Amino acid sequence: TTLTDGRYYHTSTLLSNGKVLVIGGYGNSGNLNSVELYDPVSNTWMMQTTLTDGRYYHTSTLLSNGKILVIGGAGNSGYLNSVELYDPVSNTWMAQMALTDGRYYHTSTLLPNGQVLVVGGSGNGGPLWFWELLN
Repeated sequence: TTLTDGRYYHTSTLLSNGKVLVIGGYGNSGNLNSVELYDPVSNTWMMQTTLTDGRYYHTSTLLSNGKILVIGGAGNSGYLNSVELYDPVSNTWMAQMALTDGRYYHTSTLLPNGQVLVVGGSGNGGPLWFWELLN
């Protein structure tokens, strides 16, 4: 089977149930807000609720509660400082507190205390030398 939306510069996140969530990216129509779920048991793809902001070069971090935090990236309005939280149980997105600065090409890492460390990347002024902690 194939994805509904061809894409690159997206993220793929393995969920605790063995399914894979593919988020955003860039495709023939530009930046994508589409989200697709792959089930390896049935070898099928299913569209999910879309992101609020289409984005690529973002990060997605699986949290200990099973939700996914999608951070920054590039979109229609340039470098994004928006953060969205996805709940795979309810198939819903919720906006979170924004980053200080829009960024892409950054990293995000789940820390043992549950916070997410966002480091580096690039933004409107070029390379970013600072980091942020998200709760």
